[in-house]
Amino acid sequence: MTTEEPSPATATAGPAGPAPGRPALGRLRDAARYALPALAAYLVIRLVVLLTVALWARSVGAPLGKELTRFDGNWYLGIARHGYDGYEKTQSNMAFFPLYPGLTGGLDRLSPLGPREAALLVAWLAALAAAWGLFAIGAHLHDRRTGVLLAALWAAVPHGIVESMGYSETLFTALAAWTLYALLRRHWVTAGVLCLFAGLTRPTASSLIPVVGLAALLAIVRRRDGWRPWAALLLAPAGWLAYLAWVGVRTGRPDGWFHIQSAGWGTTFDFGAYTVRKGQQVLSQASALPMIVVTVVALLAIMFFVLSLLDRQPWQLLLYSGLLLVTTLGAAGYYHSKARFLLPAFPLLLPAAVGLARAGWSRAVTVLVTVTAFSAYFGGYLLLLWKSSP
Repeated sequence: MTTEEPSPATATAGPAGPAPGRPALGRLRDAARYALPALAAYLVIRLVVLLTVALWARSVGAPLGKELTRFDGNWYLGIARHGYDGYEKTQSNMAFFPLYPGLTGGLDRLSPLGPREAALLVAWLAALAAAWGLFAIGAHLHDRRTGVLLAALWAAVPHGIVESMGYSETLFTALAAWTLYALLRRHWVTAGVLCLFAGLTRPTASSLIPVVGLAALLAIVRRRDGWRPWAALLLAPAGWLAYLAWVGVRTGRPDGWFHIQSAGWGTTFDFGAYTVRKGQQVLSQASALPMIVVTVVALLAIMFFVLSLLDRQPWQLLLYSGLLLVTTLGAAGYYHSKARFLLPAFPLLLPAAVGLARAGWSRAVTVLVTVTAFSAYFGGYLLLLWKSSP
């Protein structure tokens, strides 16, 4: 499946990373060198988008830092500064999971950065870690070129501006990507620990935990890898369940977090009836650009999931992206944010990355330049013209 010669650093270990026999620091250095084209491509695309938005913001007198941390970003900043509020509020901030604001608050206290700058730095570093994880999966399953293009495509998606904002999507995507990579490599304890942290980051860890659990159960039934699958099975849901239990104690009801979501934030699960209804409204009348883009992204996500099935992706990736589609499109409320909620569903981009890798660099660059241009414009539109959250 590989279309190019492996680098010297990876020649003895396949396309995904350095040879295991070297010291840890040397392996990390070799892995970073191998991933460098993907990280560079990701950074270039994100910088182009961010520079475009910055120039646009300057022309209209909007402070870029404030725009990059608005809406959900303000909720995270409030948690980082003051902690969680009381349950009696109409919209309790306990709806937001703790890892991202916790890291923001810790960096704020331990560095000269302010809370806003700390939030952005955590999100940007997590975005780089996510791009690296996407590259690792693409290179492991196919080749280095596919890994580079997978990271680049994720950088250039229409709602890619969120990857530069003070939101938790980049942190969750990084943890999910490296969890799935660890699963593919049968590194059970690593997968369990990373999934634990993913469960402290976003509620969508409910799409990742079953993947780790099922993979661990299959290994246990087949009596493979000793105690390690058991460790993954126990660790994977621990963070998610712990936070839900904590909210339950704070609210005095076992379903406390779900009650906050439905009563305070208007989010329930209706098996997609709301999404279909809103999609029909968007397509049958004059609608705002973000609503049209969300509808197109939802349709493309379903198409790419079918292509992923036809391409026979590893079942771990299929189950993860399938569950993310179900939980995102099956939920009622916040139609304008559904494309953002699908940002962590990066395996859906793998068929496109494979196709571009086979098409050659000239065609791939042509596609990337085009989608980056739209991502830059649309990112500015979301921040500076659209009045709701991305």
